[in-house]
Amino acid sequence: MDRQVEYGRFLHGGDYNPEQWLHRPDILKTDIGYFKKAHINTVSVGMFSWAVLEPEEGNYQFEWLAQIIEDLYANGISVILATPTGARPKWMVDKYPEVLRVNENRERNLFGGRHNHCYTSPVYREKMRQMNKALAGRFGNHPAVILWHISNEYGGECHCPLCQEKFREWLREKYGTIEELNARWCTTFWSHQYSSFEQIESPSPRGENELHALKLDWKRFVTARTIDFLQAETAAIREGGSDKPVTANLMYDYAGLDYKKFKDVLDIVSWDNYPTWHKEEEWKTAVDCGLQHDLMRSIQKKPFLLMESCPSSTNWQAVSKLKRPGMLMAASLHAVAHGSDSVLYFQLRQSQGASEKFHGAVIDHYGGDDTRVFREVTEVGAMLEQIREVAGSAVKAQAAVLYDRENDWAMKDSQGPRNEDLHYMECIQKQYKPLRAQGINVDIISMEHTLEGYKLVAVPMAYMFKEGYAEKLKTYAKNGGTLVLTYWSGIVDDTDRCYLGGTPHGMIEAAGLRSTEIDGLYDWDENHAVPRQGNHLGLSKMYSCRNLCDLVKVQDDTEVLMQYGEDFYQGMPALTYHAYGKGQIYYVCADMEEDFYQEFYEKVGAEAGLEKPLEQIPKGVSVATRERDGAVYLFIQNFSGKTVEVPVQGTYTLLYGEDGAQMKPLESRVWKKN
Repeated sequence: MDRQVEYGRFLHGGDYNPEQWLHRPDILKTDIGYFKKAHINTVSVGMFSWAVLEPEEGNYQFEWLAQIIEDLYANGISVILATPTGARPKWMVDKYPEVLRVNENRERNLFGGRHNHCYTSPVYREKMRQMNKALAGRFGNHPAVILWHISNEYGGECHCPLCQEKFREWLREKYGTIEELNARWCTTFWSHQYSSFEQIESPSPRGENELHALKLDWKRFVTARTIDFLQAETAAIREGGSDKPVTANLMYDYAGLDYKKFKDVLDIVSWDNYPTWHKEEEWKTAVDCGLQHDLMRSIQKKPFLLMESCPSSTNWQAVSKLKRPGMLMAASLHAVAHGSDSVLYFQLRQSQGASEKFHGAVIDHYGGDDTRVFREVTEVGAMLEQIREVAGSAVKAQAAVLYDRENDWAMKDSQGPRNEDLHYMECIQKQYKPLRAQGINVDIISMEHTLEGYKLVAVPMAYMFKEGYAEKLKTYAKNGGTLVLTYWSGIVDDTDRCYLGGTPHGMIEAAGLRSTEIDGLYDWDENHAVPRQGNHLGLSKMYSCRNLCDLVKVQDDTEVLMQYGEDFYQGMPALTYHAYGKGQIYYVCADMEEDFYQEFYEKVGAEAGLEKPLEQIPKGVSVATRERDGAVYLFIQNFSGKTVEVPVQGTYTLLYGEDGAQMKPLESRVWKKN
């Protein structure tokens, strides 16, 4: 991107909705005092405020926003200015009902909700352009405004006639001819050939819903349409004369959009993080949360923003659990350790009514600054100022794990060996956890990412091999990389069409094996992987296998490290190794238990030359590093639930936390080494 986003500090603050309090100027004045006390330096405004900004068509009312921005700026507080397009005003729907979405049953929605508007609608696009251009013209170059927040949590889809036509245009551009589409989609199955693009409709439970390539391309189109609308929003801001960088807040493991496609349309990635702390052991939640932080950071491979987090409890989870004392600090610093340059909250002041009135906030309905939550927010702000020099530093990863959204979409529709649950995310986590347990920084990548620079790459359950992906993997291994493949990989192309000639497609010779069959196990079934005596990794323990067991035929030069212990395939390979060029390829044949991966990645990581920041890391302790200009920042956090010893050796200087080897539960420390 052309616009470099560096703030020279950590952003601390979050979503503020002053339009809800225009009738209480005393509250607006008091809030700014509270912000300063809590070390809040950045406030996001404008989300969902269209009805107040334009109460009638063409009647823009910006003075209240101008006053808020001026007051914040006068008190040294920066502004992230949002476009209000996440929800539309009632007057617009009454006059232009076509702006509302049509669902998959071809029914037009009623007014209400968020993101209930058609991204293709010319009316909505023009109203958006007028609003964004006017906001940019009025505030886009104000010194308080540091960033544009485009809409809010993009999501959903529209099946209206306008979107259907855009879908057909998208398909025509992709495939060129209807004959090519028919061939790639395998439409001869069930006699579903199309004779023209005009005949194609989006998937629907009332119509075509089993043509896998159609469903896959529709999901791709929804991402493309969303990005097109985002680009139109940004273009309107530029038309209004503002060149400030833009972001859009993404969501946790959101399956509705392919976030890697947002890489080049955002100046900085941001996301909203609401983990269910205290639901299970804290370290398990921390690992899951860390994976999502790393996924967001890996989109652009540079620092991201934590755009939303909850200072207390949410109001929409099944159980709205309070954050226990110390959890806010630990969670906030955890985001920073994984590459965030901000800790921002939803919300700064609690709404008085409607759906989020009980969602946690820095300032609650009581309205005072003597609450536990306010005190802990203040402590987070002070901590961020204390480690200010870390802001803008990079997370450099030695290892990468593939987690590709299009692959996920295809597998969920594959109707293969297990239809209830293929356990894809669990497989991703099983690769990620043991690497992070060693303090190894990990990128979460898609098939589009380059593999250069990684010492180890894990490719779990890559059911879809997009065009050229096998060659990319082979080149990586041939040049000296350590590649870990698993079962159910290289099965289909990017239109979910099965490869002929054996799988994993394009990798049979390189991996030294061919998959012959795959066994889907019932939930109560299990097999075992038994180590072969003398295997070069020195594996000696037996591990259970569940869910899926790949039956493979190996080449003569392939080493079988483990083999199945039961069933008709007893004695067949369960884990293999094959030297390839200057590198090596491991193939994990079955869905192994977590303990296997702990031992496996400890040994394979050492073999690949992964460098640990600490020699010994107790279970449940999170270790990560950031770097800049020769300085290494070491983050150590204790999510284990008990006091542990974590000695730090070497020439480190303590930036934050208490010195000493012992760490209490939820305690965090930040060290610096030049």
